[in-house]
Amino acid sequence: MDSSTTGSALVSGVEPAEPRRRWSRTDLWILGSELVLVAVAAGVGAWLTHHGVKVRASAAPLAARWLPHVGPGTVLAVGVAALVVWRGPAFACTARWGRLLLAAYVTALAWTFGLALVDGWNRGIAGRLTVETEYLHDVPRVAGIGAMLHGFASHIVGPAPWTVHVAGHPPGAFLVFVALDRVGLSGGSAAGVACILVGALAPVCVAVTLRALGAEDPARVALPFLVLFPGAVWVGTSADGLFTGVAAAGLALVAAGGAVRAGAGGLLLGYTLYLSYGLVLFGLAVAVVLVLRRRVAIGVATAGGMLSVVVVFTAAGFWWLTGYRLVQVRYYGGVGGVRPYPYWLWANLACLVICAGPMVGPALARAGRAGGRRWRAAAPMWLAAAALLAVTAADVSGLSKAETERIWLPYAIWLVPAAAYLPERGRRGWLALQAFTALTVNHLLLTHW
Repeated sequence: MDSSTTGSALVSGVEPAEPRRRWSRTDLWILGSELVLVAVAAGVGAWLTHHGVKVRASAAPLAARWLPHVGPGTVLAVGVAALVVWRGPAFACTARWGRLLLAAYVTALAWTFGLALVDGWNRGIAGRLTVETEYLHDVPRVAGIGAMLHGFASHIVGPAPWTVHVAGHPPGAFLVFVALDRVGLSGGSAAGVACILVGALAPVCVAVTLRALGAEDPARVALPFLVLFPGAVWVGTSADGLFTGVAAAGLALVAAGGAVRAGAGGLLLGYTLYLSYGLVLFGLAVAVVLVLRRRVAIGVATAGGMLSVVVVFTAAGFWWLTGYRLVQVRYYGGVGGVRPYPYWLWANLACLVICAGPMVGPALARAGRAGGRRWRAAAPMWLAAAALLAVTAADVSGLSKAETERIWLPYAIWLVPAAAYLPERGRRGWLALQAFTALTVNHLLLTHW
């Protein structure tokens, strides 16, 4: 087997002896298992709720309620999906790289806006971050940013506690929305649009990371799948979409540049630690990139950038470990203490299947079989492995019980490039199934995020 044949096999995910097979029997078995997992999670969740168990998810395993509907974004979302399924794979494999990235960002924006607008402008975008549990509710409480940071931990559990999402995250997340308000971009519309604009960067950043790691062909194959990421349902309606974009951009800078860019990437990655406590596990993906880059200067610059952010927040009065400890106290004293761990331990995985898309299971299985033949070209496999390890740790910890369709967005999107290992002739079908998943969720359910 020559090198060109091997490279082709790595991208397609099949052995050269079976180039014409679309979906294998194993693919279909895994797909069926995913569907059964989701159905059983929904059925058991409904049964537990009916019998008084506080699952605390109206349409378990998703945080949503049953509401079949269409909206202003329906035509846009369906149109974008049809266009990407029809022309996306061919365009991604032939377009100039810069033009491809621009097209991917614009299309991801259209897809995310379309999905959000299925619920209408106010219910889908402008009103999401203004409810009592969300960030904008507490913005008027901030008299000064310095004072907010210095006293942030004292209001996680103590007197005059922050609202749910402010208290449940480090102050970097809240600071984003306070800063938007201070520069004149106040209100739910500006906050919602900002989350979408940043969140839609994630598909592009994932592709840039893969190319920088020597996997341009897999990056091109994966881009249509990244653009039609089913998790865009929640990217467009929650701050976790913004977290996803920031984390992906930081990793792309570390992968793509020399020491200066790696330092900038380190700053973004350091800031992710203050967006969500769970993003400390993103360090696994950072480690994969640094190992694949094999340059000490990049590692030093990345670590320096991250450490700088930690020093600034600590000097401002917020100690990350104190915040994390207090969040656990509040979480287990509230919703985390009543949601049944035995159910969510496996039902969380059903949320992940919906968020990442049903293609991911068969693709990861193929990646495991084919991905290790050339370790640098197998960057999608290594990054997916890091993401899987991260969500496994989060799941077992018990700090991720429900709502993982949004909480795990920064990890779920790194599973999608495994699509590069699917057989070429079957990819359009898998891509259509990904889009169908997102459209079905958004039109049958009214998600909480």
